[in-house]
Amino acid sequence: MYLEHLSITNFRNYARLELRLPSDRPILLVGANAQGKTSLLEAIYYVATARSPYTTSDRQLIHWRAEDDPIPFARLAADVCGRGGTLRRVEMTLMLERIADASPNGGSAGSARFRKTIKVDGVEKRVMDIVGLLNVVLFLPQDLTLIEGTPAHRRRFMDDTLGQVDAAYLNALDQYEKILPQRNALLKRIGERKANARELAYWDDQLIRAGATLIAGRQRFLRELEVGAQAAHLDLTGRRETLTLRYQPSFVPTAAGDGQRSFDLFGLDLHRDMTPEQIEPQFAAQLAAEQGDAIARGMTLSGPHRDELRLFINDRDAGLYGSRGQARTAVMALKLAELTWMHERAGEMPILLLDEVAAELDASRRAYLLDRIASTTQTLMTTTERDIFTDDFLARAVVWTVAGGRIEKE
Repeated sequence: MYLEHLSITNFRNYARLELRLPSDRPILLVGANAQGKTSLLEAIYYVATARSPYTTSDRQLIHWRAEDDPIPFARLAADVCGRGGTLRRVEMTLMLERIADASPNGGSAGSARFRKTIKVDGVEKRVMDIVGLLNVVLFLPQDLTLIEGTPAHRRRFMDDTLGQVDAAYLNALDQYEKILPQRNALLKRIGERKANARELAYWDDQLIRAGATLIAGRQRFLRELEVGAQAAHLDLTGRRETLTLRYQPSFVPTAAGDGQRSFDLFGLDLHRDMTPEQIEPQFAAQLAAEQGDAIARGMTLSGPHRDELRLFINDRDAGLYGSRGQARTAVMALKLAELTWMHERAGEMPILLLDEVAAELDASRRAYLLDRIASTTQTLMTTTERDIFTDDFLARAVVWTVAGGRIEKE
């Protein structure tokens, strides 16, 4: 799987760009900050996932110079080559449609409505329809939040990775994120005696189905990911440190369904393959048991939105006791494992995007990372420091200079 051609119009600081990308050599993007290196990686990530890793507002992706146009828009078009040499055309358009609102003096006050359209081979599609069409692994310096950040950062890591290859998971996530605020609003109304607790049944049924799919997917994903992460981490640390991943759901479903577990064997059931159907009745029982507290607090107290993932090094929590160097090593192992896991699940190598990562690593970790970049993986890297790369790597890489939203090939 690789990107053959990318067309960009009015996206971030690119007014217009047509780019053909090699698939058999790593691409090194060299340039000062704020010139467009990261925006190129963001464009590729957006084509794959229909969302940005840097902002939650798609409106911000439209080039600022297009704001005064009659219809401000941004457009991405990519030719994706998949298994067997099949070529697919993916197009995404972000548009601000002007709406004339009547003003008190008889004129019109303009407002704008944002619209996003996705097309594959000219046919309009939904976000979940493009799952698996183009897979990417993005590695950022700020990925240290996987160790040091909030649980929300680690949940997003699980969701972003699973959502690229598992359409059922992505659909369940979309449903869960829509249902949860509705249920929370109802809980508040019940607490204020403006609604009846019997109304929860409708939202609970939907929340349970979607939530059980998320829990089962995360459980399986982390168990599989841990194998590759441990192997990479042992190599990086000279076999001195062992990395383990611990999934900590807000409630622990058990294979027996009795809710019983031993503290001496914590996580045992999390290493069994449990189906959503096994988890659903246990999730329902949990919501029923805490209904009184949930009404009193006006929020849903258990579910995937409160799950946690912790990384341990030699059985010590890396987020609490790990050094900065250990955190970088753990994240690097996790990202390399993500690359392998996605290859195994999708049957094709994803695109690897590395944004200013090399400068954050010491020489030995940088060498290990560059050695792992195989010719079978289309790789794009950004850097402000060309001289941190070895002559051998530069000889096998394609080097492009990025300045002012323009790219020149050396």
